[in-house]
Amino acid sequence: MAIEIERKFLVTNEDWTAQVLDQFILKQGYLSTTPERTVRVRLKGDKGILTIKGKTEGIQRLEFEYDIPGEDAESLMGLVLDPPIEKTRYLVPHQGHTWEVDVFEGVNKGLVLAEIELDHEYEHFSIPTWAGEEVSADHRYYNSHLSKVPYTTWGELE
Repeated sequence: MAIEIERKFLVTNEDWTAQVLDQFILKQGYLSTTPERTVRVRLKGDKGILTIKGKTEGIQRLEFEYDIPGEDAESLMGLVLDPPIEKTRYLVPHQGHTWEVDVFEGVNKGLVLAEIELDHEYEHFSIPTWAGEEVSADHRYYNSHLSKVPYTTWGELE
């Protein structure tokens, strides 16, 4: 059984950019976004990935990922519920962990999030100076929510 344990933080400055190991563009959309499960299709270059995630319990949930042909992922993008999310993901090392910094584009432009995946819920890790408020429990920052209620519309809804 695959379990995803991650913590998510807002990014407060660009100090992380000097330490980027790798970067790639992601396009992803959701085929299901119920509280019990999300089903996501993702394009990473010409590679497709199908991901099924269970209900979040604290900071963990079941996660199953499968490589699929890029053409299949492109076709599945035509079936997504809402407009796809577009972002560039940067891999940034920090004190024994690799952080993923997502810089969103399109209707989520202006949002920059950092995530760290952990081996267990109580694993110790150091928070970089460029990581600010933790938003792990705030559903607004889930990608599945951002596809329905984009970051650029939040001011209109409040």
